[in-house]
Amino acid sequence: MLNDLAEKFERASRTYADVNGIERDADWFLLKLQEEIGELTQAWNRISGRGRRKGRSDEQLARDLADEAADVLGHILLFAHRNDLDLAAAIKRKWLFQPERG
Repeated sequence: MLNDLAEKFERASRTYADVNGIERDADWFLLKLQEEIGELTQAWNRISGRGRRKGRSDEQLARDLADEAADVLGHILLFAHRNDLDLAAAIKRKWLFQPERG
C-alpha cells in the first residue's frame, strides 16, 4: 500500500519538477520535506491562534492544515522512495504493530 502511494507521489512530483525545470537531486528531497514541515507548522500556528489568520475562516484553516499534512506525507514517501527505504518494515519494527486477530 505504501509503495503504491509512493509511486503516485513520485509520478506527480517528477511531472511537476519537469514542467518547472526543477532538479530533484538527493538534497532536494530532504530540503523539500523540511519546507513542507515549515508550512504545516505555519498552518498549525494559524489554526491554534499562535499566528495571523490572514482573513481565513475556520473551514479554510482546517483545510490548509489537512493540505499541509498531506504534503508532508507525500514528501516523506518521496524521501523514502528516493533512498530505497522500506517504510512498511520500519513501521512494523519501530511501532511494534501486532497482527489483528479476527
